[in-house]
Amino acid sequence: MPVARVNRRLSRRDFIALAPILGGLGCCTWAHADPLLKESAPEALAMDYRADASTVDAAKFPKFKLGQTCANCSLYAGDKGAASGPCGLFMFKEVTAVGWCNAWEKKA
Repeated sequence: MPVARVNRRLSRRDFIALAPILGGLGCCTWAHADPLLKESAPEALAMDYRADASTVDAAKFPKFKLGQTCANCSLYAGDKGAASGPCGLFMFKEVTAVGWCNAWEKKA
């Protein structure tokens, strides 16, 4: 017995019903990605990002001063005391609170 094939186009109503589900799947995939910025990432290399400010070579980076970390930078948006948080410079990535990069600016 032959199987009946349904050759139906997706209606506007069906599309509107599916849109939130498909959008949610995209967000779930992004949420499971590693949010922590790696030093080897192209954007990190461009800004001389270091995950630990104590490893910054002050001779190589004259802008660096002892005590500068992502946690006390104006671009850092992490919670006080958190190990990492979002940075205004690196979209969709978090930086370590003890990190440093060449864009460091004193928090007001």
